[in-house]
Amino acid sequence: MERLPTHPGERPHESDASPGPARTAPPTPPPPATAAVDARGIVTEWSEGARQLLGYPPSEVVGQPAARLLADDAGTAGAAALRDAAGRERWSGTVALRHRDGRQLRRELLAHRRTADGPVTEWLVVSAVTGTPEGQTPEGQTPAGTPEGEAAGGGTYGSEAYGSGTSGSGRLGEWAFRQAPCVMAVFDADLRLVRANAGMEQVLSLTEDQMRGMRLPEIVPHPVSDETEAKMRRVLEGGGPQQLRAGAGPAGTGANDGWSTSLVPLEDPAGHVRAVCLAAHQRLQEHLARQRMLLLSEASARIGTTADSGRTAQELADIAVPGLADFAAVDLLDAPRHGGAPSPAAPARPLAMTRTAVRSVLDDGPTASSAAGTAGTAGTAGTAGTAGTKTLYPALSPVARCLAQGHGALYDAADPDLLRWARQDPGAARLLGSTTHSVMVVPMRAHGATLGVALFGRHRHAEPFEADDLWLAEELTAKAAVSIHTARRDSREHTSTMTLQRSLLPQTLPDQGALDIATRYLPAGTRAGVGGDWFDVIPLSGARVALVVGDVVGHGIRASATMGRLRTAVRTLADVDLPPDELLTHLDDLVLHLSADESGTDDTAESAGGIGTTCLYAVYDPVSRRCALARAGHPPPAAVTPDGAVRFLDVPAGPPLGLGGLPFETFETELPEGSLLALYTDGLLAARDHDIDEALDKMFAALARPAKTLDTVCDRVLTAMLTHRPDDDIALLVARTRALHSDRVAAWDLASDPAVVARARKHATEQLTAWGLDDAAFITELTVSELVTNAIRYGRPPIQLRLIHEDSTLTCEVFDSSSTAPHMRRARTFDEGGRGLLLVGQLARRWGTRHALTGKTVWAEQSLSPG
Repeated sequence: MERLPTHPGERPHESDASPGPARTAPPTPPPPATAAVDARGIVTEWSEGARQLLGYPPSEVVGQPAARLLADDAGTAGAAALRDAAGRERWSGTVALRHRDGRQLRRELLAHRRTADGPVTEWLVVSAVTGTPEGQTPEGQTPAGTPEGEAAGGGTYGSEAYGSGTSGSGRLGEWAFRQAPCVMAVFDADLRLVRANAGMEQVLSLTEDQMRGMRLPEIVPHPVSDETEAKMRRVLEGGGPQQLRAGAGPAGTGANDGWSTSLVPLEDPAGHVRAVCLAAHQRLQEHLARQRMLLLSEASARIGTTADSGRTAQELADIAVPGLADFAAVDLLDAPRHGGAPSPAAPARPLAMTRTAVRSVLDDGPTASSAAGTAGTAGTAGTAGTAGTKTLYPALSPVARCLAQGHGALYDAADPDLLRWARQDPGAARLLGSTTHSVMVVPMRAHGATLGVALFGRHRHAEPFEADDLWLAEELTAKAAVSIHTARRDSREHTSTMTLQRSLLPQTLPDQGALDIATRYLPAGTRAGVGGDWFDVIPLSGARVALVVGDVVGHGIRASATMGRLRTAVRTLADVDLPPDELLTHLDDLVLHLSADESGTDDTAESAGGIGTTCLYAVYDPVSRRCALARAGHPPPAAVTPDGAVRFLDVPAGPPLGLGGLPFETFETELPEGSLLALYTDGLLAARDHDIDEALDKMFAALARPAKTLDTVCDRVLTAMLTHRPDDDIALLVARTRALHSDRVAAWDLASDPAVVARARKHATEQLTAWGLDDAAFITELTVSELVTNAIRYGRPPIQLRLIHEDSTLTCEVFDSSSTAPHMRRARTFDEGGRGLLLVGQLARRWGTRHALTGKTVWAEQSLSPG
């Protein structure tokens, strides 16, 4: 840096008072040279100081390539400087410039990246010393009459003007200024920096020589610098000391409110303000405490936003970098370790974990590569690795020790445990061999379970981790651990609930000839979990089939268990052949009993025992083609006739189950052969993006479209109704009706006379011959003989015998008007009767009694399949 003249009015140091030529007041030094260069390398601004430095007027420079200003032998260095500046916010260095008269000038340049009004990015280039003003001696020469000591370093921009003479007190003052623990700088009457201590150099990452002669906004372009300079000007104008609650950091880092800045006037013995002293003290502890609290508050909103364990681990890493650390990695155990207090001893075997999340402030470089994937393969711990890779930590590593002890630990790069770990593990060696100087290891524990470990490191932060940083890391890790533990527990519960739910639903549809059936079940896609929706298909006597769809309130295992109990109850009641309204009445009583049994549980939200459950029960008879239905608070079924007309069946709504004391009504209708019945739960209509009327229109349109298979109908309905995973479970059952025509059904009215039994056997045998079922004649004759005899002996007329022939089943039914039902008993040795029903029960596949409003029907089924 060339020697600049002494500022007018500067008092020489006493040690300099020696005979010599009289000093003359030099002219005011010229302003710093500034220029702006855009991303293409074209000069866009050219100051007066730049003109004085290189001699070019703005008209010859603006709009021209900046490379023309470099000396011929500086092209390579200039290109290297451009490459060095790429991706940075500030650059400084020495460049050889070409003067307009052909001379070369080597100058220290400071360049700041800035964004203009538009999207174009450009560089503001500043040189503190513009060169020798017109009429002064060129670079490298000492002006005539200048004392040797002054030429060597005095003057306004030197050090002697502000008390750095050779006396003992002067040396102490210089040492105190240079080594002060705070940031200190002196600005002259033109607000140009003349002195800067080591603290200023460290904070701004610039040397005193690089900053000397510049104004603060030129050193750090930022609004805080402009505010500071305005207050410095106020100090020069007699406004007294000024205070600021912020300080400007290096270019691109913005303001730092962790500083308290004081501006103090420097006066000469006459009381005239000649300069301003800037002193900045970092309120470190207060600032760090506030930053930690802000980070902890931010973590409450950013950690645990989903039920995904991997996402939560990544959220922990993202919140920690760069607020707390320069890199972070989260490793999770495949199977959490449960237990009480951790063991003080490290495990005897290596620990295997899965790298779940990684975050680093660097995109490349040694630390980033360690934190992003150079280590961490199976068999190598690697303090970092790509997400999803396996990590293996040695038994005596800091990670294994911290997991065993159950609390976090701080390590510096020279810690013996880290050094031992580095010798054992190449991955750790790569990390510890880089610029990382401080490491934290924090175990992830929640509800007595150890889930994994979080690693934090610093290489860009100059300060090492301290106890408060460890406390913050443990708080952040604990928050993430609770979310991960909850997510894993919810996942296990969801899996268990899904397993239970699917085990309780029909695994296969039963064989029956009355209906073609297709079903769909979609669990809810929300965090509430699987609900209690269910469906069932139950074959009944006389070729009839019962269809059931229900929706249990609540979600989770309790709702699924309640659904299983209700489905079992419905099957039991259906076997008794109760009409739909009576079946729902008994089911309503069951829900009331379940609610009473569970009234003492703590989980009130899920302990209603099924109160509020809805159910639709339908029975279809293929002989009469009539369908009887009743519903308990459930959506009505839709019916589609063979001509494509769609309508809701007008089934009385009835109250939901569990309210008690309210009646249910049965609705009967005749369905032509080939009609469609659609039974569903309310989740199908609970769409987010359309109202109920629009949902019904879409469902009707999907049902009305002709389709070859019922599976196609189900898929069309779900595709039309759903644009996303449902918020509630959906059960859908679609059935197409069949009919048993007169050629498959035979009936005879019988008189109440024992002599008619032989005639009944003859009718049955002849009908079997007509159907080609002679092989079934023996069992059928025995069954007809026993059932007709019981009806004549114990029942009342009228009596009717009916045979129903399905594809694989032959049903024999005997009706009489008595309500007394027969029952099987074990006959004693000398009893004359009591063996008929026992024999029927042994020969028939199943048998039973079906009651009607008047009378009963006793029936027996036999299989027609071979064998």
